[in-house]
Amino acid sequence: MRRFGTQGPVNPEEHYVVPRTTEIADFLKRVKDGKYIVLFAPRQTGKTTFFRWALDALAAEDATYFPIQLDFQVVRNTAPATFYKRLYHLMRTEIEIVFRRRGETQSEALTQFLANTNLTDDFSVMTFFQQLSSFLTEKRVVVIIDEFDGIPQTVVSDFLYALRYIYVRGKPRCPHSVGIIGVKSIAQLDYDRSVSPFNIQDEFHLPSFTREQVRDLLGQYTHEVGQAFVPEVIESIHKQTAGQPVLVNRLAQILTEELKIPKGKPITMAHFTTAHAQLLHNRNTNIEHLTTNIRKDPRFEKILMRITAHDEGVPFNIDDDNISELATYGVIAKGADGMCDIANPIYLYRILRAFKPTVNGLEEDYFPEDNLTGFRTYLTDTGQIAMELLLDNFRDFITRAGFRILQVPQTPRESVGRHLLLTYLDQFVQAVGGSMYLEVQTGRGRIDLLITHNARKYIVETKIWRGEGRYQAGKQQLAAYLKLEKAVEGYYVVFDHRQNPEFRVETETLDGVSIRSYVIPVMQEIPSDMRTQCV
Repeated sequence: MRRFGTQGPVNPEEHYVVPRTTEIADFLKRVKDGKYIVLFAPRQTGKTTFFRWALDALAAEDATYFPIQLDFQVVRNTAPATFYKRLYHLMRTEIEIVFRRRGETQSEALTQFLANTNLTDDFSVMTFFQQLSSFLTEKRVVVIIDEFDGIPQTVVSDFLYALRYIYVRGKPRCPHSVGIIGVKSIAQLDYDRSVSPFNIQDEFHLPSFTREQVRDLLGQYTHEVGQAFVPEVIESIHKQTAGQPVLVNRLAQILTEELKIPKGKPITMAHFTTAHAQLLHNRNTNIEHLTTNIRKDPRFEKILMRITAHDEGVPFNIDDDNISELATYGVIAKGADGMCDIANPIYLYRILRAFKPTVNGLEEDYFPEDNLTGFRTYLTDTGQIAMELLLDNFRDFITRAGFRILQVPQTPRESVGRHLLLTYLDQFVQAVGGSMYLEVQTGRGRIDLLITHNARKYIVETKIWRGEGRYQAGKQQLAAYLKLEKAVEGYYVVFDHRQNPEFRVETETLDGVSIRSYVIPVMQEIPSDMRTQCV
């Protein structure tokens, strides 16, 4: 039986796959047109799998194409002489593999040419391809280079100039087409930025899975095994992952293998909630890549926190090195309005967790002195969450903590209220056996927290005060969202960072749903009479 693959390239014999038919057709058209193509995208987005499929399709469609696949991972951190020596070995080996795969025999002349060739610099690379074309008559060589950013920095500029030289000389040429695949873009590699060494590149974008592709992927499992996913689960998988390939497959893997759901029963939202919580809180290679990358530069935190906190957002300026790098890592994407969006709700949740302290120093103030049962105080006799009392206590906690919230380590002041609420609710759901995740697509300005417990949903929307008009508009947004989720009540928490904040608590009915709103003042500075004590 096939399974959902999350480790390395996938293939249709062993795994359920999204065929990428449209994307492969687009790529092959560019190859046939002789384009020199670049694709830079985060790890675990299916790049390697895609290009292998594309080359297989190309070879099956037209035997005049001669595909050579290289991987620069094995040349990482080498001296120039070693790089060219290994490049030659890779080229020779791949040429021999292509002939064997086709059941053909190399000519004696080609064998002698390869045996007598040495690659020593960029000029020898150019002459090698020029001579190779004379031995591969009526063949169009296609070179695909995976893990291109493994190329040593000392040779990257010269190597790209060599490819550019071959390209600009015109057709026929060898290689006829080149595909460069990596994580870092050419602009992010360390070459002489005075002039681009590869200004002939054709950018290729490999998109995330669409909702229809996710439905088809899961449908393959249902067709083979007979176990159905309820429609809401399919929708939730796409919504939470935004179609990111490894996240989609990982959720499906947990649901179909690790939860041990009887095959005769459908996969329900209760199962999805369990799988989603496991993905959010357990170790995962894709998430570890995410958190490692966003911690690389302190400026990343400032940008990401501004995206999450401001309705206005941050312009998606690809000429900004920080924006470009975050986009390359797959952390952010360009929204329909030209602003930066967090790539998906799962990433948003992990970003917020990554930048909040494990211990904020205020945990002892979560409850008043007369609270003897901790978070379980906020469960009713029937086991439901007393959300109003839970949030009333959070409001009172902020008051009890006072200026000390400004001393929470490594937390920007404008984000501290949200960080504290996320931590508070996170600890609550873990204490009572519930689950919490984010239901927002962009992560800009507005964050919707969806808590599930005992088969019931509780929705909490958070914002930062941006004026009366936006405060009221936020209620209407929440009301519309509650109706979409078929919920009858919701909670709206707005943090007021003004010098003269206004405290509010109000409950009202909008469009048939009940909304309890909180405007919670957040102190901006330590009182002058307390500063000496805090030093």
